[in-house]
Order: sequence, then C-alpha cells, then structure tokens
Amino acid sequence: MAPNTKLDISVICASNQNRSMEAHNLLKNAGYQVDSFGTGSAVRLPGPSIDKPNIYPFGYPYDSIYKELESQDSRLYTANGLLKMLDRNRHIKRSPNRWQDQEFIYDVVITCEERCFDAICEDLYRRGESKSRPVYLINVDIKDNHEEASVGGKAILDLVQQLTDAKDSFEDEFTDIMAQWQAKHPNLPALYTIHFF
Repeated sequence: MAPNTKLDISVICASNQNRSMEAHNLLKNAGYQVDSFGTGSAVRLPGPSIDKPNIYPFGYPYDSIYKELESQDSRLYTANGLLKMLDRNRHIKRSPNRWQDQEFIYDVVITCEERCFDAICEDLYRRGESKSRPVYLINVDIKDNHEEASVGGKAILDLVQQLTDAKDSFEDEFTDIMAQWQAKHPNLPALYTIHFF
C-alpha cells in the first residue's frame, strides 16, 4: 500500500549515482513520489586508477555508462561494485540528472553530503523567494561507498516515513522530528534549514 503523502521529495548527491540513487530506490519501492539529482559539474565514477576517473555529462544514460564500463574492464568494475550499482540505477530511471538544470520546487530536499547541501542552498538563494511555500532542506552526511549508502538510504527512508506520519502537521513538528531522527541515527550527522519560495 502506498504511503499517504503528497510530499514531493528529492534526494541529492554529487553525481546522482550511489547515495542518492540508493535512497531513491528505497523511497520509490516504498511508494513515495521521489526524484534524484547530482550537484556536480559532471558525473564522476572511479576509473582504473585514482587519477583516471570515468567522467560523463549529466543526462548520459546509465545503460550506456554500464555498457562502456563493462567493455572497458568487466572484472574491475564488477569487483568494485560499479556495474551492480549502474544496473540498479538503469532500472530506476534513464540517466543521472543535475539539480541546477531543473526548476521544480520540492517540499523536501535531502542531500547526502555537506557540499551538496551548500550547493542546493546557493541555488535556492539564486532562484530567489517568489512564493510563500516552504522547502525543507535536510543534509544526511553519508560516506560515498556502497555499504554506507545502504545504511544511509534506510535512514533517509525512516526520516521520510516520520515526516509523512506527521501528515499535514509535519511543518509544526519538523524540528522535533529531526531531533528524534538524529537520536535514532547518531552516526549520520544531519543539518537542516527551511527556504521559502
């Protein structure tokens, strides 16, 4: 049964590959309306060495990235989990998207690292305040590896469930919900702010 929510939710990491897509997948499977984005200038994935990352433009399909990396070095990218991650991603949506290239206003925006939180704050200020609609911006600091993305994705799902359980009163209870969630997930430091549009 789909959750009773009218919230438009967005989850964000730097490249819209690992952390945001893990949370996107969990939220989508739980029945939430969710989109995901990256904030970087390009999509960066590990390459054959630390100084040779694979770089792709936002909008380049996950399926194409998967096929390219599989043909480059199937053993390496299977061993480091990239092919498994990309396979998951290509079944969720077509391609990584960049936050700054979209104009939709979300009710709740959850970032997965502080530099992404800062980038979203900067972008929201750049857009200006034109409406009286609140946007709840939350950062859940998640290390960028597969294991931590899984833990963080579950914690984000828990947070969204708490917000939607509060139904229409979550705006009044937001600070209390964040405090309760942080007490339950002390290893995931959180920041939050509210912007109005």
